[in-house]
Amino acid sequence: MAEIEDAIERADREAFTRQPPKTLKGRIGYLIKQLKTTRAVAEEIGVSQRSVERYRKGERKHPPKAIAERIDAAVRQRWQPQVRKRRQQQAATTTGITVETRARFGYTAPVGTTDDGRFRRLTVHLPPAYAQRLFDARNTGAGDQEMRQIIAEGFKEIYFQDGGGRALGLSDVAINDIDYLDLDY
Repeated sequence: MAEIEDAIERADREAFTRQPPKTLKGRIGYLIKQLKTTRAVAEEIGVSQRSVERYRKGERKHPPKAIAERIDAAVRQRWQPQVRKRRQQQAATTTGITVETRARFGYTAPVGTTDDGRFRRLTVHLPPAYAQRLFDARNTGAGDQEMRQIIAEGFKEIYFQDGGGRALGLSDVAINDIDYLDLDY
């Protein structure tokens, strides 16, 4: 996965009002409830139907690490979709999104000013319109580069140009070499 996709996933997990089931038996039970059949759960996590039945009964309690990670990912993906949807809707309409990052920012600037990219650690609150664009891009399967561009445009407008009050000759901002990126909404 890409950096921005991971950041959105982490922000979604932070929105949980209750933690997902902790035991293997509880997680498998939840997946069966969501997907309706043990066969569907088996296909989702890449094991045999009989293995799923053993996990559900508690006959097998310790799956291999890779399978345990797939079970965890499948549960977290389906856990509290209404809570995630409500938080994303709120961010896209009223509260906006806060982006914290340490990355190399490069930009195209007018003659006589420096446009050398450099590492910056920034925490910037972007308005709801950028949150909406970011969620729309993610939902349509946009790549990491397209989502970076949306965040870069937000940084250009809010941080570098201060809402139109400075650096008006600045045209393109690019985010490169992301050290870390975290979202909160």
